[in-house]
Amino acid sequence: MNDFLVFGLGFIFNTSIALLIIRYIYKPVRRNKDYVLMFLMFNTLVYLIAGLLSDLNLSLGVGVSLFILFRILRFRTDPIPVREMTYQIVMMALPIINALLIKEESYTTLVIANAAVAVMLLLIEHGWGLQNINQRTVTYEHIEWIRPEHYEDLLADLRMRTGLEITRAEIGKIDFLHDVAQIEITYVEPAMGAALTPASTHHPAGPSSDYTALFSPAGQK
Repeated sequence: MNDFLVFGLGFIFNTSIALLIIRYIYKPVRRNKDYVLMFLMFNTLVYLIAGLLSDLNLSLGVGVSLFILFRILRFRTDPIPVREMTYQIVMMALPIINALLIKEESYTTLVIANAAVAVMLLLIEHGWGLQNINQRTVTYEHIEWIRPEHYEDLLADLRMRTGLEITRAEIGKIDFLHDVAQIEITYVEPAMGAALTPASTHHPAGPSSDYTALFSPAGQK
């Protein structure tokens, strides 16, 4: 078969697998679209570079080198959540595997390898019903409730005010001058399309407050 045709069909196959993983496995669980561009471009670039090299050993070496280089650059920039980092690794490893197997004309192995990766991701994200746990830092003004004996009241208040199923709260920086504290909350992300409703109707006794600016600029980790 013509080399150009093989390369083109391989590119279509590789891109299709990447789109299927992002659209039907990643996106239904993670509503953040900021990483989609990164996933697709890394996948495309790595395949093009690995696929255009005629020597298999050189192609493998360059592909692995790009993989390591991109990871180093990513570690030196903004931190990336573990789940997104896993998808990034998949999006960078698959094109190397696809380019090498297409050159060797191992089409059966090619289909099995891609199917195995897609099925494993699908099982982990959807089949096992794993809860999507996230963390966020909030600024909390009821500083009297950060004491250990008020921990359950603190959780109940945070659940009611955020509408999130908060499972843990860790006290961070405390500012007694302004009577606020930084609290890192761990919560189960609501299902896509679900409205945010209070997880608990219990509210500790205390004066009413202005609940604006609850979330700090620190944002999601």
